[in-house]
Amino acid sequence: MIEANAERLLQRLEWTVLRRLDGLLQGDYRSLLRGAGVDLADLREYQLHDDVRHIDWNVTARLQQPHVRLYLEDRELSAWFLLDLSASIDFGSGARTKLDTSAAFVAALARVITRHGNRVGALLYGEQVEAVLAPAASRRHLLTLLQRMRAPRAPTRGTGTALADLLQAAAGVIKRRSLVFVVSDFISAPGWADALDRLALRHDVVAVRLVDPLERELPADAGLGLLTVQDAETGEQLLIDAGDAGFRERYARIAAEQEAAIFDALSQSGADTLELATDDDLLDALLRFADLRRQRARLKSPLRFPAHLRRAVPAAAAP
Repeated sequence: MIEANAERLLQRLEWTVLRRLDGLLQGDYRSLLRGAGVDLADLREYQLHDDVRHIDWNVTARLQQPHVRLYLEDRELSAWFLLDLSASIDFGSGARTKLDTSAAFVAALARVITRHGNRVGALLYGEQVEAVLAPAASRRHLLTLLQRMRAPRAPTRGTGTALADLLQAAAGVIKRRSLVFVVSDFISAPGWADALDRLALRHDVVAVRLVDPLERELPADAGLGLLTVQDAETGEQLLIDAGDAGFRERYARIAAEQEAAIFDALSQSGADTLELATDDDLLDALLRFADLRRQRARLKSPLRFPAHLRRAVPAAAAP
């Protein structure tokens, strides 16, 4: 059943998203997905977030200004998906959960990458790192990844998410410089920001933040009253009055503060940030990712591109 669902998901995405995406991204491959090259192409002054390992110390000493080596880009690359599959990911207030959204994003992007002959690998995290899938390029490999994402999980132990464990494990597993997608809601115990920062020093990292509209504010017109809510990861239960306007305001304020703290940590990490909501159109999200990569290539600095900016910076407007 899980295998059939994975196959149906991939077939549906190939018809509804990938065929349309191919035409829109025609000729953009090199600017969006960059491999690691070994042939020296040029030298330029060091800029913030440049890889310190590329500093040319002889030129730096001679010119008294830090300079880095630029290499010809290799078309081949390895991409890794670091997948948060903790209990909070299996939540959604609408037709799709964050897990559904994550699976669709991974399936579509991995298919785009592997169709060009590149390989994708993955680390899967529940309450600990559950599996490491070595990079491969076959369709069967992608279906295996989707099946593992959808596989039933053991009941949580109530310890919560420690995203730092996933990021630290990835640092030990991914040896070659790679394109790394960290797909998570970033609802986690502290410590992940430093681990993400260290990972971004070595790899090209994109933090894909999964969100649901209900996590930001409670609806005012849903006729809700007293409700018992439960933390999916710790099992803690709380009785709330969802019909009280004051409570809804406090809820929205606390949610906004938490979101600001997450984005502050992401923006300081050196990773690009893409926000992906459960009510997002997947094609729109992938075009936002394309915009993100184009701007990254031009500016050579990390970018934050949350979903609420998608109409302010239309994908079609990018050169």
